Amino acid sequence: MNSFIITNNLRVKGNYQNSIFIQGTFEDVLIKARDMAHEGYEIISHPIGASIRMLYSPYCSIIIGEQKDKINPYHIETIENSIMSYRNIMANRDVDIKNAEDYSLVDQELLKASIKAYEESMKIIN
Repeated sequence: MNSFIITNNLRVKGNYQNSIFIQGTFEDVLIKARDMAHEGYEIISHPIGASIRMLYSPYCSIIIGEQKDKINPYHIETIENSIMSYRNIMANRDVDIKNAEDYSLVDQELLKASIKAYEESMKIIN
């Protein structure tokens, strides 16, 4: 199964060949994932990370699966709700640029864990 990583994290871009780098914000990554979901791509990792605190991060990395012939309404709902949640929370909060380097590392580590969980689930299915 082919998968992609949509990210705005240079640390992730430099370590994964299958990354789609977004020169932009956390929200820009969510929007790209939404656009791909509307084209039939699967959303593999949840767009909103491990905790609310990660929403203050300038970085976001999402695993996207293969493009299917049919759009999955669950994936559309998940990404649309993620965008709304992000906008609601960030309406009264600024991105935490001061700790950007730490967020970059945490984003990469969360991605590694997501990739590992995804690969293990594929072994069970196959």
